[in-house]
Amino acid sequence: MDYLEGLLLGRLWSDTDYENRKHFGLFILYGLFVDAIILYIYILERGLLGFGTIGPIHIAVFVLLFLANPLICFRYYRMPWWGKIMIILVKIFKSYLIISYTVSLLLPRLSVRVDDLQDYLISYLNLTLEKYTEKFAATAGSFSTVVGVLAGGVHVVGTVLLFALAFILIPSLIFLAVKLVQLAWDWVVNMLIIKRFFPQRK
Repeated sequence: MDYLEGLLLGRLWSDTDYENRKHFGLFILYGLFVDAIILYIYILERGLLGFGTIGPIHIAVFVLLFLANPLICFRYYRMPWWGKIMIILVKIFKSYLIISYTVSLLLPRLSVRVDDLQDYLISYLNLTLEKYTEKFAATAGSFSTVVGVLAGGVHVVGTVLLFALAFILIPSLIFLAVKLVQLAWDWVVNMLIIKRFFPQRK
């Protein structure tokens, strides 16, 4: 529970040692979690809990929660248990909005329909191998096919790995960027308002 509090509240408002731990694995798991949601929607071609649906109301609610975050969190540890649960639920909903926004950004990039995916991949593989075979035809002679297939295979594998890496890192980087901007905003509000008008915030 302490780790969940630290994750949701952030370093400025948390009494836990969350910020003293390394979180690389957490960001990888977060990226995989978002990717799992995207793949579920893409493969089954149906929605999941509204992920990926972002409209003006969602944006307005997120901005409101973003701006109000310092006032929501600064007395967390002085709240009764039910107040803490309400704050945690609000923070979880805010994380849901971030994930939903990320899904709305990445899902449209999967422009090939799942029914056409196999034909698309086979066509891409054949075109890549033909391109490299023709490229080495003049220099490799009779070995052009072997060299072309090897070079094309390396190209395909590298492309797949880069694609997978990007799909893991992009959600994590979006999440990290939001946390850093939120931290900056919380720090400003804490210094200018909370410490001045609400001493001993914890």
